[in-house]
Amino acid sequence: MNQQADPSATVEVPQPERDVMEYDVVTVGAGPAGLAFAIRLKQIDPDISVCVIEKSSTIGAHILSGAVIEPGPLDALLPGWRDSPPPVCVPATEDELWYLTKDGGRKFPVVPPGMRNHGNFIVSLGAMCAWLAPQAEALGVEIYPGFAAAQTLHADDGRVIGVRIGDMGIARDGSQKPGYTAGIDIHAKVTVLAEGARGHLTKRLVKRFGLDAGSDPQAYSIGIKELWQLPAGRATPGKIVHSLGWPADSATYGGSFLYHLEGDQVALGFVSGLDYRDPEYRPWEAFQQWKNHPTVKPLLEGGSILSAGARAIVTGGWQSLPKVEMPGALLIGDTAGLLNVPKIKGTHQAIRSGMLAAEHLAGSALEPEGFDAKLRDSDAMRELRAVRNIKPGFKKGLWFGLANAALETALGGHTPWTLKVTPDWSSLRKLGEYESPDRGWGQRELAPRDRLAGVYFAATEHDEDQPVHLLVHDTTVCVTRCAEEYGNPCTRFCPAGVYEIVDDPDGPAGTGKRLQINAANCVHCKTCDIKDPYEIITWVTPEGGSGPNYQNL
Repeated sequence: MNQQADPSATVEVPQPERDVMEYDVVTVGAGPAGLAFAIRLKQIDPDISVCVIEKSSTIGAHILSGAVIEPGPLDALLPGWRDSPPPVCVPATEDELWYLTKDGGRKFPVVPPGMRNHGNFIVSLGAMCAWLAPQAEALGVEIYPGFAAAQTLHADDGRVIGVRIGDMGIARDGSQKPGYTAGIDIHAKVTVLAEGARGHLTKRLVKRFGLDAGSDPQAYSIGIKELWQLPAGRATPGKIVHSLGWPADSATYGGSFLYHLEGDQVALGFVSGLDYRDPEYRPWEAFQQWKNHPTVKPLLEGGSILSAGARAIVTGGWQSLPKVEMPGALLIGDTAGLLNVPKIKGTHQAIRSGMLAAEHLAGSALEPEGFDAKLRDSDAMRELRAVRNIKPGFKKGLWFGLANAALETALGGHTPWTLKVTPDWSSLRKLGEYESPDRGWGQRELAPRDRLAGVYFAATEHDEDQPVHLLVHDTTVCVTRCAEEYGNPCTRFCPAGVYEIVDDPDGPAGTGKRLQINAANCVHCKTCDIKDPYEIITWVTPEGGSGPNYQNL
């Protein structure tokens, strides 16, 4: 069912009395950073009470990543993990890197050092988090899936003192439905934000405490992924293939991954940098076109999709790292921005930062102060500093980016300059100011044929009668300025068909059009919150348990 954006259609209701739960530490997000943090803290001091809350209905259901992991930090966290590994865990066996043209391509003779995966493992990060959670619980960590943190709580002096869980049973107009339950308040001595890329609480805290005052803006990509079942004998377990080039043009940062799993399954996807300039670019369609490339299509033909989804990826790197501590709270993992873009890996960084945060809090009487300096002096940050200029170099195009990456790699990141990172929303050019290239996109024969079919494979579920969680702060802009200047890019960059411009004789400003928000389709990728050129879209958490239900992504 379609939902219209109508922020005025709300009903004032009195604030309910709320139950309160008390913990030493509350962690928001049961991804690899949040779970590694909780495990390590309990390993150090079993008497510290730790609660992990997660907005998805089950642990791992909202987790999506490539994913190839470096095992070192996991070895340090759980030394015996290889004896009982996650359910999807395939040793890497070979690497390939390709440059693709529309009709062919060429394999690079040498794979860059950061992309060599000997000793690494291909995993489903969602399945890995579901595997980590019981190990945390065995140590006494309390984990609550379906608990969506709607806002942070603050003392009179501004210090973070916990989080408030969103209410359950609120109708779209703001009224209380039968079965309404007020969200509880969770109070804690310290709150650890491990929300992943573009966390909605983190976004507010960064602004409130000015955490980004000394850093460049954060940058992102969108990764769109599918899991396929292939005909028998077609997959080569452990094989890792990356590509750049087509269907992205030389001015657009983009590339693919294809990871061969056991049981004749492959995980595949396409990553598009959200700093793209072309107002006509379509990340989801680029992925589908790549699947029909002559080097990919023969592998997939006769197979079937098992699961699909999309997620923002944090790519700003060293120069975009905000201050990661504030009174009463700290940031870890992708929430802090620790993904290593040239390696295409962030899980080892997430686990590293989670363990470091646990060790810091255990040794500081749960005081966040000092964690920022400790993180910046860690291996996690030394790794990011060495590659700080590689992703920003691609802003000048593919060929400059490759040459710059070769130079940075040869010098070990010891160049005397640091390239600037600019916000993704500001990069989009207006219609008429950018000549969109002919990408040569041809007929797509492999499923899914459209974005709504892709949403089906994400198994996303939202109660239709709940407040729209995609807040467009001025919908008149959508059918006036945005339509004229950019041609409504939200209808192209959203991978799930959430945004539509539809005919409406009562539409604002006499346009005969209005924005329609199909919020039930949302897969929580956060792209709209990042790429909207007017910065008028805000993603907030829907009712706890809502959203995608990814299987082995």
